[in-house]
Amino acid sequence: MIEALSSLILATALLLGSPGPVPLALAATGATYGIRRGIAFLVGILTGLAVAITLGSIGIATLFNTFPPSRYLVGVAGALYICYIAIKIATAPILTEQDELEAQAPTFRDGFILNILNPKAYAAFVALFSQFLLPFSTELISTAVTALVAFGVAILVDGAWLILGGVLTPLFRSPLLARPIRVLFGVVMVAAVIFAFYL
Repeated sequence: MIEALSSLILATALLLGSPGPVPLALAATGATYGIRRGIAFLVGILTGLAVAITLGSIGIATLFNTFPPSRYLVGVAGALYICYIAIKIATAPILTEQDELEAQAPTFRDGFILNILNPKAYAAFVALFSQFLLPFSTELISTAVTALVAFGVAILVDGAWLILGGVLTPLFRSPLLARPIRVLFGVVMVAAVIFAFYL
């Protein structure tokens, strides 16, 4: 059991924590608006991820396999939304500490939609449920415990990306560095989307 649990934790951390569009959006949000202002976005992302876990565990793979264009359609919608978030971050004004109180950081809704339309989340959980299901007496218990462990790892990994971005906040307040760094984050987010389409 310990070996299966360790494998699940490692696989989840690698699948969800690799620098893709969602982790980069969290880091950019933390850096641009601060950790406190990014919490709603993080909670939205985690809520969307909970929906992805649920759908993944009850058969989103069946939909994708039965109707292959659905994977592409979800991917395109997700890519467009990630590009919207990237533009929002890249064009955000340079913030002082006072400005943070009035800035329009990405919201709970933005995070929720982002992960609902994130094919990587569905693919990750289909892979986890097919390869790393924890051994319990029934498939229902195995799936439920696997989902809970994976979600716990996701909370830690996504929270770490937001905090990492928050550590960069002083750079994002620098008049000389803020705009280039924000644009770089936006470009990397879009590049991650393009890269994901070629995987």
